[in-house]
Amino acid sequence: MAKLTSILDNDFYKFTMQYAVVKLFPKAKARYQFINRGKHQFPEGFDGKLREAVDEMANLKLSKAEKKFFSKTCPYIDPTYFDFLQGYQYDPEEVTITQQGHDLTVTIEGYWYRTILWEVPLMALICELYYEETGQQRVDDAEVMSIVEKKMDKYDKLNITIADFGTRRRHSHVVHDLVIKALKEHPSKTFIGTSNVHFAMKYQTKPIGTHAHEWFMFHAAKYGYKMANLLGLENWSDVYRGDLGIALSDTYTTEVFFKQFDKKLSKLFDGVRHDSGDPVEFAKMTIDHYKSKGINPLNKTIIFSDGLDYEKVVKIVKYCEGKIGYSFGIGTDFTNDVGLSRMNIVIKMTEAFPDEGEWTPVIKLSDEPNKHTGDPEEIKMAKRFLNIPTHE
Repeated sequence: MAKLTSILDNDFYKFTMQYAVVKLFPKAKARYQFINRGKHQFPEGFDGKLREAVDEMANLKLSKAEKKFFSKTCPYIDPTYFDFLQGYQYDPEEVTITQQGHDLTVTIEGYWYRTILWEVPLMALICELYYEETGQQRVDDAEVMSIVEKKMDKYDKLNITIADFGTRRRHSHVVHDLVIKALKEHPSKTFIGTSNVHFAMKYQTKPIGTHAHEWFMFHAAKYGYKMANLLGLENWSDVYRGDLGIALSDTYTTEVFFKQFDKKLSKLFDGVRHDSGDPVEFAKMTIDHYKSKGINPLNKTIIFSDGLDYEKVVKIVKYCEGKIGYSFGIGTDFTNDVGLSRMNIVIKMTEAFPDEGEWTPVIKLSDEPNKHTGDPEEIKMAKRFLNIPTHE
């Protein structure tokens, strides 16, 4: 049955955000909710199986070898954090799981510095259990690796760099392992690392990531929508002092982000990450922004990470070549290309309780309206506040 075997089987940006939360917002609380975008039908008793797997996670502990790898890889993180992580244990009581018919409900609540680690492994478990419990048969191990090989042969010709971003919606731990093995063994320099810290350690590659939407969503709850991007990036730079310098741009639409991404931040951060909307339009906007600040776009990088496949990557490379730096984070197309329908699920922060204050709804205003998350009334209010046109 699906289960996690390492506390590091999680995305790197969860740990980098956790470190920042411990430093800056140790009293903050958060609530998260599972969103079944793909309307997947969960079989009877699924909640019980998931509960079992979640309860098992309480046994995960950071080993001495893991601590040594992680601290050596991230010299910009204080040693006190790795001591904290060594003492950290998942608390399954923070996760509530219920099921009505085929509908699954999962919520998470607790101190933000603790609950921040749940999202990615929970999604990975939901995916793996879903395929197990519905009895779907994937292609064999050799074919999994062959599919990756063929993709990399094509990507090599584009002269690009690629990282694996596929933990959350992978088919299974086994498939993810096979994918990283194939990527690592592939005879080129195209593959540069993975968002998964456990596999980064196992295959001696680089863990990759910075922060996620929830970082800015929390800042909106604490400081208001107009200050969320600016203070989110200021706080990030205060913690990391120039390291981990890729800024996520689309929590409250890219247009709003660039209004707040002033010259100081534009120079300080190495680049931006694209996660929704048309990638070529985003690249145009980013290049124009840097030029308007007197910054050469070729000295900056866009990390593209929104549902990528070969065709999308080719289109992006054709536009960006010679204009701006670029790299790619490919997720589900690597870790769940096994001959089955891929799952479309997310877990998002829904409310935050800043250090002082009260429970406050949080939302995400993606560059794609169908990827907005949060209370509809709160979304309308935020749009009015940020002067974002409403097309509904």
